[in-house]
Formats: sequence, structure tokens, C-alpha cells
Amino acid sequence: MLKPVVRVAHCAGKTHPCPHCGKRGRRKRCFHRRIRSLAYRRDAYLDVHYAEYKARCRCCKYFRSWPLEVPAKADYDDQVRQAVLDRLIEDGLNVLRTQRAMKRDFLLDLSEHFIYNCLRWQIKQLDLPAHRQMVIEQFSGTLCIDELHLGRFTLLLATDPISDLPIAFALVRRNDKKHMRRFLNGLKSWGLLPRVVVSDASNLYPDVLAELWPHARHQLCVFHILKDINDLLIDGVRRLTRAMQRRGKAGRKRKRGRPSKAQQAARAAAGPTLKEKADFILKHRFLIVKNTADMDKQQWDDLVKMFEYLPQLRTLWYFACDVRRLFEKEAPVQTLWKRRAALLRNEQYKEVPELVKAMEMLETGKFRKAVAFVYSEAAEKVRTNNHVERANRQLRYAEKSRYKWRTRKWVVRFVLLILDLSWRQVASAQGHADQPARAAHEPQPSPS
Repeated sequence: MLKPVVRVAHCAGKTHPCPHCGKRGRRKRCFHRRIRSLAYRRDAYLDVHYAEYKARCRCCKYFRSWPLEVPAKADYDDQVRQAVLDRLIEDGLNVLRTQRAMKRDFLLDLSEHFIYNCLRWQIKQLDLPAHRQMVIEQFSGTLCIDELHLGRFTLLLATDPISDLPIAFALVRRNDKKHMRRFLNGLKSWGLLPRVVVSDASNLYPDVLAELWPHARHQLCVFHILKDINDLLIDGVRRLTRAMQRRGKAGRKRKRGRPSKAQQAARAAAGPTLKEKADFILKHRFLIVKNTADMDKQQWDDLVKMFEYLPQLRTLWYFACDVRRLFEKEAPVQTLWKRRAALLRNEQYKEVPELVKAMEMLETGKFRKAVAFVYSEAAEKVRTNNHVERANRQLRYAEKSRYKWRTRKWVVRFVLLILDLSWRQVASAQGHADQPARAAHEPQPSPS
């Protein structure tokens, strides 16, 4: 058995400042308290020496000193609390796994109440006005907005994709324009004036954004637009392939039993059946919407074989290529509008029902918002809503690993702590970036 690690913390001088006014009082009695601390695979204790003082002011008669940030009657120091928070917030563990990890690594048998008390303690340490001021100072002018459904609640989230910073969130009961307007109006009251707002194609945003920020450009997420169009193209592949499968099932049924060698040779010479061709197309249907620059030789061969089996797929493939060219980032905006006009005039596309629905998604109003990034230099790096989507996935993962996300209070607490982790990382990176600049302006010692 290893010897326990014991550290000492002294805060029992002859005099100590009053916690209210700062006037120093005289020591009357000394106290000693031993609390648990951290040491890997060993018992660790912290001996705290503090005292009681008689005040010389009118604020109070007596007061006590305490050297730690945790409450004076706590059983664990701030290192234990921080280790618990690291496993809950950064490592994504739930309460039960956190208890097991602390028992295995530090020989601490923590209760469930203490773990939730650590969360409450950390919430009290947050400086939300300072976070808000940092967000306002770091805001780049581009805003990503999205909503996330958490059980019976809806989380409205706004992020800055260029500064890689979460802006704010709101937890609402209903996902409607009234709550969205209230959420965005709160951001406007902070002083945020975005030049570009990126969102998906939801009907919640256009009217609200035009009302609150009429001069901001509304950028529709290119990823969501292409995803919806690709889904329609895949539906077209399924429709054509099922028709081929039905044709393959027509005619006289084959006789039961194993075919003879002559029949097997005849079938091999005839090539694959319509059903086999349809199965091959369904297996490789993703090639119709895949970017041609990302395809290897085998995939090109499979695509050519699909065209041989079902020539109608060429129309869908040509449409997919033309749609990707509509959102080419380096092209001038006039060129994109000309490409759209040529695509909408194509008579072959109008004969396919799925392509007719896809062309309706490229109507003038939506397409103007889809190419808004071309007009603004500040938004050239942002064409999609992926930044806020990544934040949503992080919150979704945190929700799955915890059992207390049932009440509104605990949802808000966890979201605050997770976003606070991102805020602290940005503040730390900004502090490291400012250090070389400060060092350059400091006077250098003269050589001796």
C-alpha cells in the first residue's frame, strides 16, 4: 500500500482582510481541516489551516479565512471537482462512468449528489457578461443559425463560422417564428449586426431576417440544397430500376430444379438478366450524384456499365453535373445565373418528374440566396451551415450519454457548460496569439 500524499495549505496569519470592506482583523482562533485531493492511484489529502478573526470594522464581528475556491465545508478540493467536470464535459462520460473513472484512477468513491453538485458549482463560476463581451469583440460578421430538437424542447443555436465561436442559444417549447424572432432580436439587442446570415431552407428565417437585419445577405446552405436535389435524383434512379425489375419478372417462369449444363451455358452467353442489372444499379446508385472529381477508375467503369444497362440514367447524371456547376465558388455570379437559365431551358430535364421537382427548388428567390456568398467578401469562406451543424452533433452526443436531460433546467446547464468549453478554448487561443505581439513591444535588456 502506497503512502498517502499530503499537501498543506496555510491561511492563518495574525491578520486577515475583511471579506466585505478589506479592513484587516486580528486572529482569535486557529482551525485545521483535512479534505480529499488528487493523486493517481494513491490516496491524497489536503491539510487546510485557517483561522477566525475579530473584525475592526462595522461590517461584521467575526469572519474566517479560507484559501480554496470551494466552500469551506466541502469534503473535496477544487482539483477533484475539476477532474469530475473534465470527464463530464470534455470526455462525454455520464454520471455512472464518471464515478467508476474516479474510483479507478484516484481511489475516490464519489456520490451521485456530489457529481451534480460539481455541475452547479461550475455554473456559478461562469461569467456570462464576459462571454458576451468576448463574442461581440470576436464576431466576424457572418452568422450561422439552426435548430436542434431535444425531446420536447427545441434548441435554437447561433454560431460564428469564421471565428469558430458559438454565439448564443435559446431553449424553447415550440419551433415557430415567434420564438425565432425573440431569439434573433436578443442578438440584435447585443449589438450584433451580421453582414451574412447562413441557414437552411426552413420557412422560419426569411421573414424574420428581413425584418431584423434588412441589409444582411441571407445565404442558403449549399449543402442542404444539393442534398435535397440528390435525394430527388436517387428517387428517380429507384423509379427506373423498379420498372426494370418488373420487366424482368414478366414472361413464363423458369422450371423448378437445377438447370442443366446446356441451360447454364445459354444463360451465361445471354448475359445478366434484367433483375441482375437492376440489382447492380441499385447497389451503385450513389455514383449518379457523386462528384466526378472524386471517382476512381473502378467507379467510372461501374458508371459506364450502369448507362449500358439503363440509358435513361444519363439524363439524371447530366442534371447532377449541371447542378454542381451552379454552385461553383470561383465562377462569377453572372455565369452562375446563365448556367441556371440553360439548365431550366433543357427539354430533356422537363420530361423527368423528379427533375421537374428539382428545378422548382432552383426558383429565383432561393437561388439568389444560394449564391449570396459571391457578393460578399466576408462570406467567401462560408457557403454551408456545417459549422452550426457540427455544434448540434456535439450537443446531440452529449444528450445521448446523460440521463438527466429531462428537465429544462438541466438541459440549459449542460448546454451552458459545453459552450463555455468552446468559449474558453477561443479565449485561450486568443491569449496565446497576443503574447508574441506583447513581447515584441516590451523593452529588451541591453547586452552587458
